[in-house]
Formats: sequence, C-alpha cells, structure tokens
Amino acid sequence: MAASAGPEIERLISLLAKLPGLGPRSARRAALALLKRRDQLLLPLSEALSIAADRVKTCSVCGSLDTQDPCAICTDPQRDPSLICVVEEVGALWAMERAAAFKGRYHVLGGLLSALDGIGPEALRIGPLIARATEPGVKEVILALPATVDGQTTAHYLAERLEGTGVTVTMLARGVPVGGELDWLDDGTINQAMRARRPA
Repeated sequence: MAASAGPEIERLISLLAKLPGLGPRSARRAALALLKRRDQLLLPLSEALSIAADRVKTCSVCGSLDTQDPCAICTDPQRDPSLICVVEEVGALWAMERAAAFKGRYHVLGGLLSALDGIGPEALRIGPLIARATEPGVKEVILALPATVDGQTTAHYLAERLEGTGVTVTMLARGVPVGGELDWLDDGTINQAMRARRPA
C-alpha cells in the first residue's frame, strides 16, 4: 500500500485480507471499490455487518447460523425430523439448501478430525450429534462430509460412534469428487450425490 494511505485505510485492507479468497492485492482493490462507492457499498455494508454482529447467533440444536435460536430449519414443521444430515461447516449446509437436495434437518460439526492440526473428537460437536441420533423418530444420519482424508476419517469415526444407536448411517455417493468441498460444487452434483447415498 502506498505510504500516503492513512491508518484507517490500512486497517480496512488488513481486515479484508483476512477473508477467505482475498489476499493483500485483492483486499486493496476491494477497499478501493468500497471507498469509491461509499454511499452505494461502504455504508450499507457497514450497517449490514453491524446488524449481523448484533443479531446472528449459532443455533443451539444444529449449529447453523440464524437470527433465531433454534434456527428456521430446526423449527420448520415441513422438514423431515427423521433425517439428519451431518456437514462440516455452515457453508456446506448453505450449499445443500441452495441445491434443494435435502428436506430433513442438519447437524454442523464445526470442523473435521485432523491429527496433523490437533483436532480431536472433543473439539467437534460429536456429543450433541449422538444425542440427537438417539432421539425418538430419528431414522437416518447422512454423513455429507468432504471426500478428503480428514473428511473420510471423520465419517468413519462417526459411523463407529453411531453404531448401535439403531439409526441407518449413510454417506454421500461419489458424485462428490475426491478433495471436493460442498460449498464449491454445483447444484446438480450435490443433488446426484444426495440421491445416490449409500451405507457408511
């Protein structure tokens, strides 16, 4: 950044650069676009961020984000309570909803097991998942986790933990490419993977 930029602009660029997909150069361009279009972009974005910080909360049931707790999906009477779809993060839940591939309820793990990163079962929302799976009426738990080493390790661990609960445990079919993240897939791929799910 040019030496003439004030600390306020530097801070804006620094914060934008922390967002996924934005490096220092992209953050500079984004900051410049925001500052040039103050009334159309910067002020509405500032207001939206403030409202989101104040009102958005984590659902105590599934771990999604919403302005109500429990979230709109968990309280929707049209959703099938016998199906629980387990996803890594909220972005994957949003991808599933965008594809309209699933009409049950969700459970956000909050990450994946990773020995390299020191992420064990206690760091994830596994206990609440087991508790939900044993509730009356739950018939199937769908493991919609990435087709990565950590994703498959996590799926295997969850399948073992869910064994004996009486629920059917399935995984997404291999329509999801190896190394693929749900929130990067197109709607058709997600739909196909959900329809062709198989036992875990």
